[in-house]
Amino acid sequence: MSEKYYHMTIAGCERDLPICPIDEHLDIAGFIMLGDVEITEKTAEALLEKCPEHDVVVTAETKGIPLCYEMARQGCGRYVVARKSVKAYMRNPVSVEVKSITTDHVQKLFLSEEDEKLMRGKRVLIVDDVISTGESLAAMEKLVKIYGGEIVGRACVLAEGDAKDRTDIVFLEPLPLFFK
Repeated sequence: MSEKYYHMTIAGCERDLPICPIDEHLDIAGFIMLGDVEITEKTAEALLEKCPEHDVVVTAETKGIPLCYEMARQGCGRYVVARKSVKAYMRNPVSVEVKSITTDHVQKLFLSEEDEKLMRGKRVLIVDDVISTGESLAAMEKLVKIYGGEIVGRACVLAEGDAKDRTDIVFLEPLPLFFK
């Protein structure tokens, strides 16, 4: 059985994304930044050129972490990660629920009071690797608002499916959905 791929260029980097089944009606192209230093650095640089001024970058665990880190490293110097579980070091965590297209169950995202100190009254840029349904983005927005951050922008590397038509996000490339 031969694997299928979707070829694209992202921030000058050519990549073959594996086609992955979601259900009997839908496949997606899997974009994984984890371990790809070149694409992480170049997409962060390209997104920063398009994003508004900000004081802190926020993402959800896990796949957006390299992008968030690199954007903070190249830019504002601060980032926050919404965790998928409460860790022992997290004091007074707050949570919101999220259902992502790539996860088969409802998850929770958590921030702690230490994260609040980094966001309250600050200009926050929310980032992720891919925005599709917008569920993860909406969950992160709720958390940022709970902690008094001012959302100044929403950015991702790829806007999947109808997300490419959104006017409230900055992205580098559209990514099609593959209907069966």
